Amino acid sequence: MTTTDLELATYPGLDERIIVIRAGDEVDCVFVVTERLNVLVDTLATPALCARALELVSAHIGDRPLITINSHMDWDHFWGNSVLDVRTPIIAHSAAIERLRDPEAKHVLSEKQAEETRFKDVEIVPPTITFSGNAMALHGGDLTLELIHTPGHTPDHVAVWIPEVRTCLAVDAVEYPIPEVWNQSPDNLRKLCASLKQIRDLHANHVVLAHGQTADPEVVAGNIEYLTKLRDAVGRVPVSSAALEGLHERSGFQLEDFVSLPADMPEDTKNFYREFHKSNLDAVAAAHLARVDFF
Repeated sequence: MTTTDLELATYPGLDERIIVIRAGDEVDCVFVVTERLNVLVDTLATPALCARALELVSAHIGDRPLITINSHMDWDHFWGNSVLDVRTPIIAHSAAIERLRDPEAKHVLSEKQAEETRFKDVEIVPPTITFSGNAMALHGGDLTLELIHTPGHTPDHVAVWIPEVRTCLAVDAVEYPIPEVWNQSPDNLRKLCASLKQIRDLHANHVVLAHGQTADPEVVAGNIEYLTKLRDAVGRVPVSSAALEGLHERSGFQLEDFVSLPADMPEDTKNFYREFHKSNLDAVAAAHLARVDFF
């Protein structure tokens, strides 16, 4: 998918200081205006997209400094970093630096550049400020942005909680119709479930996603329900490698057996989430084989 332009978006009841910037069906990022700071949560997939995003919100910038948050080091969320002024702080979790040290980061960039010319100007620019532990906060005067470490989808994932308006920028920690776990490790399944429960327990009025174009907090409960159903279904299979092999090909273990997909969802999008489901199913099977309860 090639994204050619951006648009500003919002949701019913979402505070006007929180502006969603939508790159077609690829990804959303968010611009937050506070009394003391402007905060850009993610920089999209290319420098050109990030530059365009900043143009779209230029009327809101004023004389406040810009701070950027990289929610995690997936390509569609941070490859726009290089267009930022070198003086702009870029904040991420310390685990993000570990991901960028992995040769896989450069390998993904090389692959994408070979596939699409829009990535030719991408340069991997790492965060300039990192935090360890579970949280840090940006105090904007009228709004507080609490950065919450929410691993599971990736080790470095950060969501943003804005308590004054009961809004969570969940990015990829929550996804519609289903989330995706980082790998087959039962520990990452446990972390994903814990992150979902942590976001659920915020009792947010809005949970803004990077994918799925929704801010409905009920999506969090839906993600938890999906993983619970997956655990229960796999739990009825005998604990052996042979019995658990190839579950994604069997009746009763298809994505549509666990969630209802929108009738108008394009087939390529359905296939995309079927791959998510296969990854999740493999991870749940691995946990079952190891006799690990990830909830």
